[in-house]
Formats: sequence, structure tokens, C-alpha cells
Amino acid sequence: DILEIAICRTMLIAGAWHEWNNHVSKLLAADGFTEEKLSVVKLVHLTSQGPLNDRQWAALLYADYISRAVSVPDSIFAKLEVAGFSEKEIVELTATIATYNMVGRFFVALDIAEANDKPPQWLK
Repeated sequence: DILEIAICRTMLIAGAWHEWNNHVSKLLAADGFTEEKLSVVKLVHLTSQGPLNDRQWAALLYADYISRAVSVPDSIFAKLEVAGFSEKEIVELTATIATYNMVGRFFVALDIAEANDKPPQWLK
């Protein structure tokens, strides 16, 4: 669920709805991941951890910061550490988020894939 949370958040920020649609179903298929948890991933502005556990919340915040500002404050790295992420896991998470930022921006910029101009109803 951690990588899919990061991918979905990155696609939401990029507006890459084709990729969002592909990955949200994978996220919901993850063991124990619910629509209620997904509702936090869908928020335009993250304000509350809600039903997400500490690892899920830290990954979501990390993806949000990388995708919006690129630079990540030390407080977010501290959340990853407290949530139990190893250095290796942080590198893997960073590589995934960076890769999907490229994918999302590439697809949207060149209008590749269906649905990029069709944001989900819940976003409107």
C-alpha cells in the first residue's frame, strides 16, 4: 500500500487521471486499505491523518512535498523515521515518487492516455 499511496498522490497532484485510475484500484486491493483511507489520499490539502496509520501518513506527506515543492523539510523526514522507514525504503520511495512525477507530467503535457482531461467527479 505504501508505494501505491505515493503513486496515487503524485498522480492526483499532476492531474494524470489515466494513471490515477490505474493505481487507485491497486491501492484499494491492498490488504486493509479502505475507501475511508482513500478519502485522505484524495484530499487537495492534507490536514489530518484520519484513518491512515503512521507509515501511510508519512508516505503520503512525503509524496505530497516531493510532488509540489520538490524540497522536503526535515520534519517530514522525521515522520518517515518515526514511522520506521529505513534509509533503503526512503530511497525506494523517493525513486518511485520521482519516476511517477515524470510519468504524470509527461502524459499530461503531451496529452497521452485517455482521461487526462477528465478529473474524477469527487474532485469537482
